[in-house]
Amino acid sequence: MSAIVLDGEAVAARVRTEIAERTAKLAADGVRVGLGTILVGDDVPSARYVAMKHEDCAEVGIASFHEHLPATASQRDVEDAVARFNDNPAIHAFLVQVPLPPGLNEERALLAVDPDKDVDGLQPVNLGRLVMGAPGPLPCTPAGILELLHAYDVPVEGRHVVVIGRGLTIGRPLALLLALKRPGCNAAVTVVHTGVPDLADHVRRGDIVVAAAGSAGLVTAEMIKPGAAVVGAGTTWVGRKVLSDVDAGVAEVAGWITPRLGGVGPMTRAMLLRNALAAAERS
Repeated sequence: MSAIVLDGEAVAARVRTEIAERTAKLAADGVRVGLGTILVGDDVPSARYVAMKHEDCAEVGIASFHEHLPATASQRDVEDAVARFNDNPAIHAFLVQVPLPPGLNEERALLAVDPDKDVDGLQPVNLGRLVMGAPGPLPCTPAGILELLHAYDVPVEGRHVVVIGRGLTIGRPLALLLALKRPGCNAAVTVVHTGVPDLADHVRRGDIVVAAAGSAGLVTAEMIKPGAAVVGAGTTWVGRKVLSDVDAGVAEVAGWITPRLGGVGPMTRAMLLRNALAAAERS
């Protein structure tokens, strides 16, 4: 078996086209969508990721705002920057890029973000909305994974999804989203992690497996049910190369699989743009 590639680049391009059209309609009504980013320190992957977000904004006609604070910034400096973005009517949604440098409190920074301007969907009020199944911005990577599965007609409703990883940005919110009783979700979800001794036994039961542990090559072909959909959402930097949680051999067993590059990442960025647009439409 050779798996169907879940091409995030192609699906994200379609999403950006839709966003560009909706953004142009707002602009015609005098509303320019604004997306902001706050970067603290000089973490190279974070800086690269922020730059890509602003490139995406330019492509779809969204105005971008950016504030770069030094690694020596205090907690007060970060929260003051958040307050400025909260108060700026030209910025409809924004994010504080994480991880923050050592000594800074990410939870306090997230709490300071106006929930209505939370483009990442990770502000505690919005995570609470997700728990309740109430309307609100969805965390970008989980929303992007779900959109990617739907784009390739991967059955989700009533299927068993195994999520490897319990992190705030992917594992926990993805499990909540997939379990919601709503069209396109409504799955049976198992959340496991690298501390589970019988990890492979759990993973083999999954009709869909999402690896978000940040452990290179963690998921191997022997762990996958033939025909399952496998999403590599966790990555590890080794020098200048990005390695996936999913071993390349899994493609010979799976029915669908994300590529090492161009799978989940483009979808995350596309969902970020969609959340910013939705915030502008609400305003």
